[in-house]
Amino acid sequence: MFDAFNLPHIGNPRLKKRFRRLCDFLDLPEETVDPETKRAGIGRKMRYFFANCELNTASRTFLRDGETIPIEPQVFDLLHLLAERAGQVVSKDELIDVVWNGRIVSDATISARINAARTATGDNGKDQRVIRTVSRRGFEMVADVSNGPNDSKSANSEITQTVRYATSPDGIQIAYAVSGSGAPLMRAGHFLTHLEKDWQSPVYRPALETFSENYTLVRYDQRGTGLSQTRVDELSIEAYSNDLLAVADAAGLDRFPIFATSQGVPISVHFAASHPERVSRLVLCGGFAQGRLVRDDNYSRDEAEALMTLVKMGWGQPDSAFMSAFISMFCPDASREEKASLVESQVASATPEMAARVRLTIDQFDVADCLSIVQAPTLVIHASGDALHPISQGQLLASRIPNAEFRLVESNNHIFLKSTPAWDEIMSSTMEFLARGTS
Repeated sequence: MFDAFNLPHIGNPRLKKRFRRLCDFLDLPEETVDPETKRAGIGRKMRYFFANCELNTASRTFLRDGETIPIEPQVFDLLHLLAERAGQVVSKDELIDVVWNGRIVSDATISARINAARTATGDNGKDQRVIRTVSRRGFEMVADVSNGPNDSKSANSEITQTVRYATSPDGIQIAYAVSGSGAPLMRAGHFLTHLEKDWQSPVYRPALETFSENYTLVRYDQRGTGLSQTRVDELSIEAYSNDLLAVADAAGLDRFPIFATSQGVPISVHFAASHPERVSRLVLCGGFAQGRLVRDDNYSRDEAEALMTLVKMGWGQPDSAFMSAFISMFCPDASREEKASLVESQVASATPEMAARVRLTIDQFDVADCLSIVQAPTLVIHASGDALHPISQGQLLASRIPNAEFRLVESNNHIFLKSTPAWDEIMSSTMEFLARGTS
C-alpha cells in the first residue's frame, strides 16, 4: 500500500516505530512496514566471530570457546544486532524496534537482556570488554568482530572435511565425513555418493559448503558404496537405518536434525520412527515412501531386473548412451560440467553389480506404515517435474507425517543444482526451517 507512494526509508527510530504501529493497526503486511529491518533471508545468514565467541545466524546457535551456550531468542537477536553494528552505538529505540518488533518494553527488561548477553559472552558490567554501555545513548559492541574465524577472512575457502569410520551392528565399516562447526546436522546417505568426489563436485559442493558454514555437518557413504566397505551381504532399509545410527554414535551426536534426499528420505523416516529421541527435525527433499515395485502396479519385477541388466552393461562407461540417459533422468537441466561430475562420482561410488543391487533394493522400500509415528517436525520439498519420484510421493509423505509442511518447487531436476533457480528456494527453505529448531 505505502510502497505505491514511494515512501522514503524511515531512518529515525522513533518515526519508524510509530510507522510500524500504524501499519499494525491498519493490518498491513510486515513487508510493507520496513523490509530493511527484517532479519531473515538466506543471503544475510552470517557467522560473527568476536572475543572467544561465535554467533551463527543461520542455525541460531551461540558458541563460546567452541561450546554451545543456550541463550534466549531475544538475547540472540540483541547480540546479532550489536555484532552487525559493531563499533557503532545502538540506541534503546533501535533495540526495541529490532529485538522486540517495536513493542513497549521497560528499561529493566532491556537491562536484563543486556546482562544476559554479557554473561553469555563472558563479559560483565564492570569490565565491558564486549558490550559497552554508552550513558543516555545506548550500547556498543566494542570487541573486534569478523565474519571468519581467522583475521576476518571468509571461512568458505578454509572449510575442510575429516573422514573417519563407524562400525554398523553387523560389522560393516561405514565411512563418514565431518566438516564445519556449530550445531550438528546429519546428511543422510543416498544413491550414490563418494565422500571425496562429492566434496569437489560442482553438483554437491555448494550445498555441502553452505551447510558446513552454519553447522557441524556429518555425512556418510552408504554400505557397499563410496569409501564405505564395498563387500556387503545385507542391503535392507533396516541395515541402512542401523548405518545412520552407527555414524551418529561414532560422531557423538545425541539429538540432531537430518537433511535427506532421494533414497535417504525413506531411510531417515525409518530411523526417525525407530529412534524418535534422536531426531530433532527432518528435511525430506525429492524423496518417497514407497519404491517403484511397491507403488507402481504397471512396474513389474521383470522390468526392474531388465533395468538392472542395463545398469550392469552401461555402468563405468562415462561416454555411453546409457550413462547419459541415466544422468539426464536425475537432472535434465544439468550443465555439461555438472553431468560429467555426476558420472565421475557415480562411477567411483559403486561397481555395476553393486549399483544394480542398490537400485533393486530401493525399488522395494516401503515406509508408509512408519509415517504416522514420526514425531520430529518435518519439511517435505519436492520438484514439480521430478522424473524419478512423482509429486504424489512427496504428498504422501507430507499428508501422513503429523503436521508436516510441504513445499513444491518448480524444477525438472531430481538432484537440485546451484545453477538453477530452484537451488536458492530449496536451500533458503531448508535453512529457515532448521533455524526454527534452534531459536
